[in-house]
Parts: sequence; C-alpha cells; structure tokens
Amino acid sequence: MRQLAVLERLGLRDVTIVTGHRPEPLQALGRPTRHNPAYATSNMVASLMCAADLLDGGDDVLVSYADIVYEPRVAAALVAADAPLAVAVDAGWLRLWQARSDDPLADAETLRLSDDGHVLELGKRPRSLDEIEAQYMGLIRIGAAAAPAVVAAHAALDPAGPYDGQDRGNMYMTSFLQHLVDTGWPLRAVVVEGGWLEVDRASDLVTYERLARRGELRTLCDLEAAG
Repeated sequence: MRQLAVLERLGLRDVTIVTGHRPEPLQALGRPTRHNPAYATSNMVASLMCAADLLDGGDDVLVSYADIVYEPRVAAALVAADAPLAVAVDAGWLRLWQARSDDPLADAETLRLSDDGHVLELGKRPRSLDEIEAQYMGLIRIGAAAAPAVVAAHAALDPAGPYDGQDRGNMYMTSFLQHLVDTGWPLRAVVVEGGWLEVDRASDLVTYERLARRGELRTLCDLEAAG
C-alpha cells in the first residue's frame, strides 16, 4: 500500500503487480496482476518476465521489489534518470544496515561505480566496506526503447546457467543486471542518501517498530512521506 501511495503521488497510476504466494490480497487492491505459477521454485527475474508483455517498448517501466518502501524523492530521482537502464543506489546504506544487524557485511552486497556514474559491479559478497560504494535498493528504471532488448537478453540466456550458482529460473536480479553490464549495457546509478527501508525478515519489522517508537525511524526513512 505504501508503494502504491508513493507512485500515485508521483502520477504513476499504471501499476501492475506480479503475484506469487497468496495472490488474493494483492488482487484485491484492484490493480492489474500477472501471476508467477512457479513462484516457489523460481526467483525475481523469472517473476519480472511474467510481465514481459509490458516490456514491449510502449512505455518506460519502473520495476520495484515488493519488500521495500521508499520516499517519493527516491522514486522521483530514478524516474527522472536520462538513461536506457538505471538503478537507484543508496550511498548512505551503512546507517540502515547497522540498525538492522550487528554485522552489516553479513547481508550487504558489493557495488562499484565508474567515474561517470555507471555500475561496474553489484551483487557479490563483500570482503570489506571498501567494496561497497552504495547499496542497490531494488528499484530499476527500464527505458521504453531498451525494454524489448532486456527481454531478449533474458531469453538468450542458457536456462542451465550457472549465474552466481543459479540456473536462469532462479537467478538473482543482481546477477541479471551484472550480465547486462558485462555484455556492454550501460547501467546508470541514481545515487540517493537514505529514504528507504527493506524488510527481509521479521526482525527487520521489530527493529523498525522500535525505532518508530523512539522517533528515530524518520532519520532513515520518513514513512509519512513514503505514503
């Protein structure tokens, strides 16, 4: 609901939801849906491709993970990106990870940027904080002209893989993005500072509720601004 409220505020009303486990509550929101029937045995790239008909080149597409919330400024910055393919990245990620875990490196991923603001590497296991210039947030902008080529690039992948140890059906989104980078796609990094939250586990909700009671959560993400 928070994501829909933010997108509505930005004038983005053409929203399609890809469903998996328990699709009924999402279908009840009244938005168009696409269902991934193999949700239990596939990953998020496969889910995105269940909506491949929307990547037909007719419109720019904003792809959002379902386990995040974000302030309007974050999505607005990504929407405004003048690039065929772009991702939002958080340069202030460490504060959020320190709030969620005693060991930020345990759940963080590498991200290296070129001097001109393009992603060189993402999604690997970091050995030190020096390998993380920002954190990928799970927000992607695919320009209309590039969208059919993104679908074609996925279709051309060997179904057996491996892609960071996974077959095509189970590859991570970061693995797919890295594949695009490695094959010559320029992936623009839209750098923001904070303004989002990720919920990977129940303990994240406990942490955010505790910070909200203390009045400290808004320093990470202003949920009133986020819808």
